[in-house]
Amino acid sequence: MQKLEKLFEPIYIGKLKLKNRIVMVPTDTSSASAYGEVTERMLLFHEQVAKGGTGFIIVGASTPDSATGKPTVTATVVDDDSFIPSLNELAEVMKENGAKCAVQIQHPGRQAATPPFAQVAPSDIVTQQPGSAGHERVYGGRRMYKIARALTIEEIYDLIEKFSEAAWRVQQAGFDAVELHGAHGYLIAQFMSPATNQRTDRFGGSLVNRMRFPLEIIARIKEKCGEDFPVLVRYSADEFVPGGRGIEESKKVARMFQDAGVAALDISAGTFDSPWPCMDPIYYPEGWRVYLAEEIKKVVDIPVITAGTIRDPRFAERVLREGRADLIGLSRQFLADPEWAKKAREGRFDDIRKCISCLVGCWQESLLAKTRCRCAINPVMGNEKKFLYLKKAEKSREVMIIGGGPGGMEAARVCALRGHKVTLFEKEDELGGQLRLCCMVPGKEKIRWILDWLRIQIDKLGVEVHLEEEIVPETVKSLNPEVVIVATGAGVLNPDIPGIVEEKTLPFTDVLRCTRRSCKWWPRKREVREVDVGEKVVVWGGGFAAADTAELLASRGKKVTVITEFPEFLPDMEPITRETQIFRLTGREVPGLKNKPYKYKVEILTGLKVTKRVKEGVVVMDKNWEERIIPADSLIIAIRNTEEMDAEGSLAHSLRNIVPEMYLIGDCTEITTPGGHFNIKNAIYHGHRVGHLI
Repeated sequence: MQKLEKLFEPIYIGKLKLKNRIVMVPTDTSSASAYGEVTERMLLFHEQVAKGGTGFIIVGASTPDSATGKPTVTATVVDDDSFIPSLNELAEVMKENGAKCAVQIQHPGRQAATPPFAQVAPSDIVTQQPGSAGHERVYGGRRMYKIARALTIEEIYDLIEKFSEAAWRVQQAGFDAVELHGAHGYLIAQFMSPATNQRTDRFGGSLVNRMRFPLEIIARIKEKCGEDFPVLVRYSADEFVPGGRGIEESKKVARMFQDAGVAALDISAGTFDSPWPCMDPIYYPEGWRVYLAEEIKKVVDIPVITAGTIRDPRFAERVLREGRADLIGLSRQFLADPEWAKKAREGRFDDIRKCISCLVGCWQESLLAKTRCRCAINPVMGNEKKFLYLKKAEKSREVMIIGGGPGGMEAARVCALRGHKVTLFEKEDELGGQLRLCCMVPGKEKIRWILDWLRIQIDKLGVEVHLEEEIVPETVKSLNPEVVIVATGAGVLNPDIPGIVEEKTLPFTDVLRCTRRSCKWWPRKREVREVDVGEKVVVWGGGFAAADTAELLASRGKKVTVITEFPEFLPDMEPITRETQIFRLTGREVPGLKNKPYKYKVEILTGLKVTKRVKEGVVVMDKNWEERIIPADSLIIAIRNTEEMDAEGSLAHSLRNIVPEMYLIGDCTEITTPGGHFNIKNAIYHGHRVGHLI
């Protein structure tokens, strides 16, 4: 077992001693009340992170002036003394469990979620509805633009005072430090950046003038809170926007912050005009941002925090050992597993539920939808009141689970934890369901993390797994289980159009095949056997399966055309991952990805209906009823078969008179789930919830 000495070595931030070098960098869990007070859910979540061994927790996104801007509709507010009591309760729950803690103060400026259409900024500038993350397409398809109004000199000094008053309240509430949010294009960042600050007075123009706003805030905080109260600053070392700040100017900024008495620097990247480096979608490699912290560390003597897609404790240890940063910042990783630090210290690396950077629960179905933050792979996060305390079952029961996808495995895990005897049946020769197919797509290897974690957990818990067994009612009757959970998923559409049978047509599942590895779940090692699809391929579908299939085939040098009836491609995918995947398919430029070698020449055709399969290719019809042929050697169908849910449901129907208790979960049912879409988040949520019910 690798010993993580550096990661668990104490360090000082100013005069504040931290027990280890693990930091929960600010994470907006969108959990405060509508008025901005700390809620029970915030207490429960931060308590778990503190109990999990984290040395330093920075509570995210707390506004100093809710009248001019809140970053989310349920952001924490620190603009009045009435918020001190609930903040004090939050500080106490973390400190009582061994963590030092801070609050990040953030004014969103032109990126405010509320109040609507009243945004302020350093300069008059066109902005977009919050949540668009720099895109024209806003969640739900709306396009909304507005002008952020330039602050007057008097208003600037008023905000400086409000920042310092907010810091004083944080100190009074019992927190150990305060952090200023100068990253990601929020108000302080807007003043610092030449891309958004076009002022010609003492707060704009030269670097010295652009830095005046944050430096005067720091000076005023020190006057109110004293020199010994640590002030940290988070800022983007590279904004990845035209005319924005790059690493060389950011080094000068670092020295200016150090000279102003800042205790530590929290290094990030990007703005929400270039959200990809901020949000790190699934394609970004582990620790890709470390180079920015490394460059900043070369020019300052104060501690430097690096953050961004760090998941493995052993990787974090190497970063510290190599002197590239002083502290390791984690954000979404704590949503996935608040016990990361404890498991790392104990060397239980396989037990860490690593964030897969899917942006589904924490972004698409939370902040973009203006609901509470959740996690796709950790159902407890955001549902602490329902799921945090797992009770042992009053009586151990025999539970039979049909289907070994993520929902079925999660149900098996929770049922086994509660003391039930669980048997899991999967008709394929490996566990994972359709998620296992995604792992073959270049750049989506992180999905293996959650599949491997689930497999390891159910193995440790003694779940009996049967592979290559397709269950029929007679099998269930002979086994006579007390409870049956049906998690058989949904199949691929088999369209009834002319020529489909005669010409080469395949489901996407025949194309997306994972590499098999020798292990407990894959007893026979088999390499990938590529399906012969020819050189020209049409992929029919507009969702995740179509995108993954197209990308895999394009990476193998095939000429790929994607056809969808939707007016746009990937309409249900959150916009940051959507734009990243479209970039990888088509080569359209994306800030932060432009230097990476993932450009495939895939043609994406929207608003077309497939009418016929012919020897020469695929016949499609547009909205004007005009037909044409898309040349193709193969047609790959990547459309979910909603009608098959009835067929899959027939298994459940036939079992109703055989078993006394039965549940349907995941894609094989239309049960309403948080977020509405059937995806990894809702499959795992279904499985977890049912595990609590039995």
